[in-house]
Amino acid sequence: MNDAAASGPDLGALVDDWLDWSETAKALGISVNQVRTMIREHQLAAAVPAEGAGQKVPADFVQDGEVVKGLPGLLTMFHDGDWDDRECIEWIFTDADLPGRPIDALRENRGSEVKRRAQAIAL
Repeated sequence: MNDAAASGPDLGALVDDWLDWSETAKALGISVNQVRTMIREHQLAAAVPAEGAGQKVPADFVQDGEVVKGLPGLLTMFHDGDWDDRECIEWIFTDADLPGRPIDALRENRGSEVKRRAQAIAL
């Protein structure tokens, strides 16, 4: 897992705040096992933000005790296109084609344009 943190973008610099699986479970009001299942089923994405940090979930993926609206569908679409969680997180936090980052649009319930652009590049 630490090798994954060394390759690709510096996710620690892209994403300001991360939650470990226990913190994610608490924020969502579920168990750690359910968080694990959500990650496996692409309802959430997790990555190692820095060497030795362990796998974490971007805190912006949780809003008001729930997974941000539209995120699971977006992650499933990317995974159908053979993207991994690191690639998904990178795009969600850096795409310069939108006015702001895709995560900000999702959190503000402006997910339609995010989905259109993701469809164009994911498959």
